Amino acid sequence: MDPATIIGVTFGFMLIGWAILMGGSWTIFVDYPAMAITLGGMLCATMIHFSLPQFLGIFSVVKKTIVTRIPSPAELVQQMVNFAAINRRDGALALEQEIPKAKDAFLGRALQMLVDGQDGEAIRDIMSMEIQYLQERHSTGKKILEFMGGAAPAFGMIGTLIGLVQMLQNMTSPESIGAGMAVALITTFYGAMSANLIFLPLAGKLGQYSKAEVMSKEMVVEGVCSIAQGESPTVVREKMQVFVSLRSRKEVKATV
Repeated sequence: MDPATIIGVTFGFMLIGWAILMGGSWTIFVDYPAMAITLGGMLCATMIHFSLPQFLGIFSVVKKTIVTRIPSPAELVQQMVNFAAINRRDGALALEQEIPKAKDAFLGRALQMLVDGQDGEAIRDIMSMEIQYLQERHSTGKKILEFMGGAAPAFGMIGTLIGLVQMLQNMTSPESIGAGMAVALITTFYGAMSANLIFLPLAGKLGQYSKAEVMSKEMVVEGVCSIAQGESPTVVREKMQVFVSLRSRKEVKATV
């Protein structure tokens, strides 16, 4: 779990709330019609732009930016070196007992294919196809969040225009202009805040997670294919460390 998302959103709202309280009462920033126009309009536009299953999948997308755990490259290198040592010592069938221990379903499937006697090329073809579809799913989720980040300020501006029209229709008392203008601008505030504090940052976080997860799965494919070819733990380690920065590389030995 990455607490940065929760910490960032929480402190962002706290900072905005503090600024509001320092300038006066917070109740003037609560306007339910403005919320309905901004958030409701944004959600309606998102449903129009994307299919219903894609729209409903946004909840799992947001969850992914909070609770997803991606194994570190060093951890994957050590795992693959251990698997290569088991394969060299006891054969591929001995790896079957490691499948239930795999926390990642992708790694478990790759090991199962290895145990079933699939060659390296067959494993690479099938697992690479899975990585490709994973990237497409992540890309769709990122596009939804980016669309919501663009639609929220737009509907905030629509709400502001509606408020201005209503204000200009009732200009019989000049002293009401200031209050009417304040209410009209609240929708712009809602749209800008939700886009720049929630939707666009979440889209960026999902993009970073997607790249990290794809790299970890590519490491798994490379490691399992090397083991399928009967390569030694040392060779597997050298191949896997290509994915790791020079500063982060260290001597990795089999621990089994």
